[in-house]
Parts: sequence; structure tokens; C-alpha cells
Amino acid sequence: MNAGAFRGGPIRIVSAGHLAFAAAMIFMGVLGLMHRDFAPLWEPVPEGFPARPVLIYLSGLVSIAGGAGLLAKRFAAAASRLLFVWFLFWLLVLRLPRVVLAFAVDSWWAACQTAAMLGAAWILFMGFAGDRDRGRFRFAAGERSLPVARGLYGFALIPFGIAHFLYLEATAPLVPAWLPAHVFWAYFTGATFIAAGVAILAGVWARLAAALSVIQMGLFTVLIWIPIVAKGPSEPQWGEFVVSLALIAAGWVVADSYRGVRRVAA
Repeated sequence: MNAGAFRGGPIRIVSAGHLAFAAAMIFMGVLGLMHRDFAPLWEPVPEGFPARPVLIYLSGLVSIAGGAGLLAKRFAAAASRLLFVWFLFWLLVLRLPRVVLAFAVDSWWAACQTAAMLGAAWILFMGFAGDRDRGRFRFAAGERSLPVARGLYGFALIPFGIAHFLYLEATAPLVPAWLPAHVFWAYFTGATFIAAGVAILAGVWARLAAALSVIQMGLFTVLIWIPIVAKGPSEPQWGEFVVSLALIAAGWVVADSYRGVRRVAA
């Protein structure tokens, strides 16, 4: 991905991933403001966190402003910068400390979700950054940061896959009833997540790995979460469905960032 490649007309959609990510952010924001609570992507947030009610509305407004801004040439750079900073704040302030202080599946799973979203937001920020951004935020807007942003997404995929093995009793029953060998599919999809994450981190068949991870999450959404949502899901199941949509968008952005890149890259 070349810097400045995202420039265009007043409303500019440069890739399917860009559009999907913008739509996902707008959806998250609307969802949060409608329910006056954090959208599933932002959960969990400790009850005692300072100014928690303010943060609820702020997360909704930032999501909408960032998503809508990504679609307008005039505001795309600022919107991508806003989302990059917001996800970075969420990871450093609300996710990683919780992983250290209360290490459990909820904490590291949420941290990985945020890391994947941060990677995608970072890639968009680098793509939309102008000369001023690249001068002021060289550490974040330069081409050398691109492997780090991709790596965040790749790293997040590995725990996603490990969870399939650690929590087989919760994963296998989600496989549609019409598919045989539920345990096999739970192990297989876990292994493919791990393989995709390693490939992205190593730079070997990375674009294919990112694309296949998006397809896999898309199949999860279509075959598992949509039927569950159609039947009237529980709150955790609804949250998994919504987060799945966001992660598909993030993976799409990462896959799009490999356009023109060699299949094997250092």
C-alpha cells in the first residue's frame, strides 16, 4: 500500500475493506447511542471506571464520526487519525491493564479484538495521512509502521485460534447441526486461525492468510451467528455476532493493504 493511495473525490471509497470498516464503525456508534450503553465491541468496561457514563456516549459519537468521516475525502485523514488514537487508547488504558491485573478469557479475548481493530484503523490512518501527518506522526504514519499494524491483526488471530482448543466444549456445539464431526471443525478452524496469524507475522503468504481469515469469520457469521440471531439470541450471543461483523471489516482492511505485495515478503 503506497502512502497517499487513498486520495480521490469528495466521497471516496478506495476498497471494500475501507467501506466495510466505515460501515461497522457507524453501526457500532448507532447501536451504542440507541441502547445508551457500550456497543459489544467496546465491552467490557469496569463499572467503577472514571466517567463511565461519559465514555459510553463518547464511544458512540467517536464511532459515528470516525466511520462517516472515513467516507469523505475532506475528513478521511482526521477520521482515520481519530479512530487510530481511540483504539490505541482503548488498548492501552482499558484492555492491557486488565489483562495484567485480571488475566482471564474475557480480558485477553477483548484485548485481542481491540488489537485487531487497532491494526485496521492504523492501516487506514497510514493510507489517508498527508505530508503533515507523516511529518508530525512519523512513528505511526510512515511506511515502516505498516508491518506493525498488520502484525497486530495477525497476533490477535493466534489467541482466537487457541481459544478453540481451550474451550472446545463451548466451540464444538456452535457448529451447525447439519455438519458432521463438530469436534473436527472446532479444531480445524482453530488451527487455521493460528496458521493465518503466524503467516501474517512472518510475511509468508500473508495476503492469502488475511483473506482466508476474513472468509472464515464471514462463514462463522453466516452459518452460526445469523441463525442464532434470527431465533432471538442471548446478550452474549448478540455481542459475538456484532463483534464478528467488526472483525470481518478489520480483516478486510488488512487483506486490502497487501495489494501488489509479493506472496513472500520479509
